[in-house]
Amino acid sequence: MKFNLSKVCIAVIASQLITTQAMAEEADAQQDVKPIETMVVTASRIERPLSQIPNTITVIDKTELDQQLSINNDLSTLLGNLVPSFSPSRQKMTSAGESLRGRKPLYLIDGVPQSNPLRSGGRDGHTIDPFLIERVEVLHGANAIHGLGAAGGIINLITKKPTQGLEQQIKIDGGFQTQDVQESADWGLSYSLANNWDNTDLLAALTYRSSGMAYDANGQLIGVDNTQGDTMDSKALDAFIKAGYNWDTQRLELMVNRYQIEGNNNWISVSGDVAADIPSSAIEGSADGEAAQNAVTTVSLGYSNQDFLDHKLSVQLFHQDFEATYGAEATPIATFQDPAYGADLIDQSQNNSEKTGIKITLIKSDLFALPVDLVYGLDILKDETWQALIQTGRSWVPPTEYTNYAPYAQLEFAPDAPYTLTAGVRHEIAKLQVDDFTTLASYGSQFVQGGNPDFSQTLYNLGATYKVTDSWRVFANYSEAFSMPDVGRVLRGINVPGQSVETFLDLKPILTENTELGIEYAGSNLQAQLAYYMSDSDFGQRLQRGVDGIYTVKREMTEVDGIEFRVNWTASSDDLLGLRLALSEGRYDSDQNGKVDTDLGGSNIAPDRINASWDRHWGDNFSTRLQVNHLLDRDFENKDGDVTNEFNGYTTVDFSGNLEIGDGKITLGVQNLTNTDYYTYYSQTSPNDIRNFKGLGRSFTLSYQLNF
Repeated sequence: MKFNLSKVCIAVIASQLITTQAMAEEADAQQDVKPIETMVVTASRIERPLSQIPNTITVIDKTELDQQLSINNDLSTLLGNLVPSFSPSRQKMTSAGESLRGRKPLYLIDGVPQSNPLRSGGRDGHTIDPFLIERVEVLHGANAIHGLGAAGGIINLITKKPTQGLEQQIKIDGGFQTQDVQESADWGLSYSLANNWDNTDLLAALTYRSSGMAYDANGQLIGVDNTQGDTMDSKALDAFIKAGYNWDTQRLELMVNRYQIEGNNNWISVSGDVAADIPSSAIEGSADGEAAQNAVTTVSLGYSNQDFLDHKLSVQLFHQDFEATYGAEATPIATFQDPAYGADLIDQSQNNSEKTGIKITLIKSDLFALPVDLVYGLDILKDETWQALIQTGRSWVPPTEYTNYAPYAQLEFAPDAPYTLTAGVRHEIAKLQVDDFTTLASYGSQFVQGGNPDFSQTLYNLGATYKVTDSWRVFANYSEAFSMPDVGRVLRGINVPGQSVETFLDLKPILTENTELGIEYAGSNLQAQLAYYMSDSDFGQRLQRGVDGIYTVKREMTEVDGIEFRVNWTASSDDLLGLRLALSEGRYDSDQNGKVDTDLGGSNIAPDRINASWDRHWGDNFSTRLQVNHLLDRDFENKDGDVTNEFNGYTTVDFSGNLEIGDGKITLGVQNLTNTDYYTYYSQTSPNDIRNFKGLGRSFTLSYQLNF
């Protein structure tokens, strides 16, 4: 591939690592304590130390979560601040166009899938209140360990656990902007109760959030997205419970989460003008139709046995009921028009998905008296998805039922030696069932013959780590991911006669291959990692926006490669400096000749980005964090080398301060401290007068949290 910039940066960064090694090792020699090994579960379905995993993994702990949430309560913004290969947040209810390593990630809550790959409506980042999250494990790059949809990686949101004794927590927070304190006011109230009685434990929580409007750096209202959904002028409620029972070597655990976010419909979008540099705005008024909302129920029942026929056994039953309502445009959408309903029809769509599944994991340690762990099992998933136009009762995407069986096995060889080896295989057996249906009138009311196409694919992964010294290790891995294309977009957009679900090639699954090489340094005062990756799909998918603003799926060869670099340096006992860098390139085959030739657009790939941070303890009770996010300029070129679009990068600065008082703490956060004026990444890379949104100007948050 042609990623010359990555190769140059690798050389520069590697040389910098080497020059800082002597300084770091000299400091490490003065200390006897090594950092505590971080354990993760997302990468291998079982708890494993990071040093034995041949992948790039970002673990966002509770401290980092609290720091970021004190600045902004948006999960996508949080991820972008700490995982620069994740796309910048759209700062809306929708996350459509946000990617990880240039591809869609799979969101999980405690291992339960939240993403909806059969009709990806871009709402999977809003299924739980962040107050309920204990930590986040991000597995970078395509893999199949947790099943369907992880072409870009996995974002596993791990919820809080019950405590050993009675503990209550209450958090009150509020936010505002100085342009209009009352209109921009946000406020939230969260409460949790946890306890443990003999063999039983329980955690219950309730959160509520009300969000106001937002202003850009020039003091102008930011445009509201009535259709795709907006977190401005909205309210959100989350009810959560986790209960467990232990006996002998066994545990039974139930988790239930009900989350709902809904717009208030008090503001109407006002289109901007991209060519005239006029941003979208909003005026007070009642929007047509129902407000955009997410309503999601996630249920998980887990059983574990540490001594089951000389194995460790884990079984997880889960169900997710997902409903995403999209608002009505102020002007008629051409796609929704139908002569049978008269002229200038206003309608709105609703995505629905019901997923039920089971994950069975068996672990056999010291196989054949060797330092080999065998992890194997079976995943079963049933996903029924449909998309309706709720004002007229029409079907836009017909009910689509997807059934998947996936046996898998993973060998992990970890001898008392400086290296570890992993190898695995997973066999996907999938079936899609769609009845006969007729597309909307705007597509020609095409009759499409239903069918039951089936697919099977065997996926492989191979990885290795080698500990060069106590501080240095290298790793490499190859992994494959299996995912369906956005079936809903494909089916609803059929506009030629005589098509059959059985033979429609655009429904063919996507196989994504990920190759990664990395080097890591871990000392007491300095931790650094550099990784280079390649992600290829011979028959991938790309989103392309039509003139009506509706996105369609293009099935094409795609290739993405890039580098990720991160370093944390404990400069003193009170100071921690951090730097994160992500550079990537993505291209697709525009003329179907078997060679990639055109740059992927911003809806499919993140910008190059540098994130820097400074954490400082100013005593026992007061700490601060200053962070800088710099997005680099990028030109998008077609196969002839012509620039078809440009992204003008920007730099934002955030601040948070934390003061501990007894059992409580007061936190102040400032987002966009320097009040940088910018259009969002999505707005620049998907030019659209309706959604020509500016980014959030300087904003303030203040919170108080008490544990008792």
